[in-house]
Amino acid sequence: MIPRYITNFSTTNLPVLNTDVLVIGGGIAGLFTAIKISEHSKVLLITKKTIMDSNTQYAQGGIAAVFSDDDSPSLHRQDTLIAGAGLCENEAVTILTNEGPDAVKELIALGTEFDVEDGAFALTKEGAHSKRRILHANGDATGSEIVRALYKQAKNNENITIYDEHFVIDLLTENGICAGALIENHEGKREAVRSKAVVLCAGGAGQLYRYTTNPEIATGDGIAMAYRAGTNIQDIEFIQFHPTALCYPGAPRFLITEAVRGEGAVLRNNKGERFMSTYHPQMELAPRDVVARAIIDEMTSNKSTYVYLDITHESESFIKKRFPTIYRYCLQFGLDITTDWIPVAPAAHYMMGGVKTDLHGESSIKNLFACGEVSSTGVHGANRLASNSLSEAIVFGSRIADKISEIKQRESSDIAHEEQWTEHIHYPIIEKRLKLQKLMLRYVGLKRSRKGLEKGLAELKKQLPMFQINLQKREEYEFANLLTCALLVGQAAIKREESRGGHYREDFPETDDLLWKQHIILQREQGKQQTENGGDVFV
Repeated sequence: MIPRYITNFSTTNLPVLNTDVLVIGGGIAGLFTAIKISEHSKVLLITKKTIMDSNTQYAQGGIAAVFSDDDSPSLHRQDTLIAGAGLCENEAVTILTNEGPDAVKELIALGTEFDVEDGAFALTKEGAHSKRRILHANGDATGSEIVRALYKQAKNNENITIYDEHFVIDLLTENGICAGALIENHEGKREAVRSKAVVLCAGGAGQLYRYTTNPEIATGDGIAMAYRAGTNIQDIEFIQFHPTALCYPGAPRFLITEAVRGEGAVLRNNKGERFMSTYHPQMELAPRDVVARAIIDEMTSNKSTYVYLDITHESESFIKKRFPTIYRYCLQFGLDITTDWIPVAPAAHYMMGGVKTDLHGESSIKNLFACGEVSSTGVHGANRLASNSLSEAIVFGSRIADKISEIKQRESSDIAHEEQWTEHIHYPIIEKRLKLQKLMLRYVGLKRSRKGLEKGLAELKKQLPMFQINLQKREEYEFANLLTCALLVGQAAIKREESRGGHYREDFPETDDLLWKQHIILQREQGKQQTENGGDVFV
């Protein structure tokens, strides 16, 4: 069993930091939400490493919002619902598409500089979008520009305190209300943070898989600690694999943004043949799950480890201006994308599921909020529409700030957890983490089956004795969080006996709206999990 807390502690014996609101995570969700909250409250923003190490920093493509005369929120809504494969929450999508443009204008007011052509925003198109509505910055460095602008605002804001190199071990709760968090500071010492509200902006769990576009810090910490605290985790079986990550000897898996295909790049197999017309009428701009599985099929049938992305038909000047980051990165490894095809393969990229929230970002635990990839607002459904993630973060971050402004400060009592643990022993974490990543890739990846899922879960459960140890090191906390997320993804995936969006079952290849047009919600405290219609899923 996964325990409530993964270590012993007592807040009476720890230094206590008091703040109005604790924000965990420093990507676009954490920074923007902190800035909005700071209008009425003191904020402590904690990052696991530094502001420059979030997923946002690596976001290339852009942010989706309606800014052209031939587009509309209703069209954006329609595209989002189609991509979400029947599991989007209509009201959440309507909020995103209607409030998105104003939220982007707030980003601009905070200093974000998006690319402009002929006096208007330079809009591009990505997979499953019917219109050009993706704003970008510095060609293909949108995330970096947003972080630059928001960080400049946050670090000069007297109501925001930023602590880098701090690790959040667990959330603190009192009588079902979130009251703060147990943290380890940059010196490796524990502290307690007490606050009237906590906002989880801790990102996703790309490190569940051996190949991912996510940085090393994406170990599912937010989802795992929220699950241990007893909140609802929704739709976690839906993992989006980005179809085109650089796959080249000696090079890390580097994201090749979907905007490259949006600008006309084509996919070719190792024979040089275009193949997407065989799989979907939208070809290279089909939904990401379709493109990713098509690439896997081509790799399998041709016994190759990658396919090619070809944008050599465009001029050298266009490529260098539109995709300067990708051009420079590939050039480091001897690839000139103006003349060379880019070898690519799918890699874990984004979690559609996470901490279930309402329309104001609040979880099933009072005063615990979630924003960004760690959350499940209902916007993405079973498959995220490209570039909706950054929009979601700012739209719901603003809503969270509004809701928190209504919360009154409350008195907090001491919290302690004492448990008889197995004697602490050395855990070879590096080996266990790599084994977990390989298991997830093989059995809980792009293609799944009951046989494979059962085998994968059986292997993962062999690591459960780790939770009988009083964990003491950061790498142990991270592995415990990865193991928690892996078990949750596997359990939800084995329950969902259909294929939908980012979840594909080879033994159930069709979408089953009659039985499975519903969410799977997992909650630790009940000892069992429930589907939306009340069917039980046992741990």
